[in-house]
Amino acid sequence: MLSERKAHILRTLVEEYIRTGEPVSSRTVLEASHLDVSSATVRNDLAALELEGLVAQPHTSSGRIPTGSAYRYYVDNCVPTRLRSHTRIRIQTFFSSFHQGLSSLLKSTTELLSDITHYPAVMVGPGVALERVRGVHLVPLAPQVLLLVVIFDRGRVTQEMVRLERSFDPGEVMDAERALAELFDAATVDEILAGTATASSNVRTSVLELVGEVIEAVGRIERGSREVYVSGTAQMTNVWEDLAAIRSILELLERDAMVLSILADRPEGTGIRIGNELEMGDDLNLAVVSTRFKLGQGGEGSVGVIGPMRMDYRRTISAVEEVVETLEESLGSL
Repeated sequence: MLSERKAHILRTLVEEYIRTGEPVSSRTVLEASHLDVSSATVRNDLAALELEGLVAQPHTSSGRIPTGSAYRYYVDNCVPTRLRSHTRIRIQTFFSSFHQGLSSLLKSTTELLSDITHYPAVMVGPGVALERVRGVHLVPLAPQVLLLVVIFDRGRVTQEMVRLERSFDPGEVMDAERALAELFDAATVDEILAGTATASSNVRTSVLELVGEVIEAVGRIERGSREVYVSGTAQMTNVWEDLAAIRSILELLERDAMVLSILADRPEGTGIRIGNELEMGDDLNLAVVSTRFKLGQGGEGSVGVIGPMRMDYRRTISAVEEVVETLEESLGSL
């Protein structure tokens, strides 16, 4: 636990480094913190913070910079800043005047968030996990191959090839289709995939086997149903100075699976992951501010902003939360 003075010094150093991107001297910390202490006291506290792994000194003659642990302490204790009124009005106007489909709305929302924060923004659409199935059909194509056709309650129709472990006779396929229809009529896709809803115990064992293989295919449909949107990569050269880092992050953003990983398993509320907390390499200068959004009772997606570890967290958190809150209000009217 840091003393109040050390916490204030650390917060000042982090904010000055975020603002300038340059190592921060003890004199700058003293002037910016407005503490009524001597410069020697500030130097001693900075040396103590360095021993605690919260600041580092790139060169003996330079100032100090925050470490990943310092950013973590900072975001855990900072208060998001309030967005300017013209930014809030811009967000409200955007959503009130948007009348296109869901995919267009999500893509444009990502562009809006990137434009407001000046960082790349990413979004993963709701997928079908919380949807109900209106129809499920099994079409035999070969002795051990079925075509699964699923119609979701929001009108989405998907197909998936199901390669079976063995052949099933037409009667078993028809029974499996009926069992699946009853199962999906009673539960959401998410509940079925989680195993909290199962087929009737009156169904034959061989049919249950087929039902299980089809449910695995539904899981593949759910994972593939999440649309990924990325905006603002052109801004990367303005926020990352290291071209090698830019290339690494661009490669990451080009892979949907990596974007899904970045935004996956977020807790309720806004989450911030910094540096090695992302488990993508200890030396990757990357931080993510993300949160979830809900599409009524029909799904859930995630949205986030990607920036360097010295991103403006206070403003970025406010922007993400304001955009998501207004997005959810807009989605409720679809």
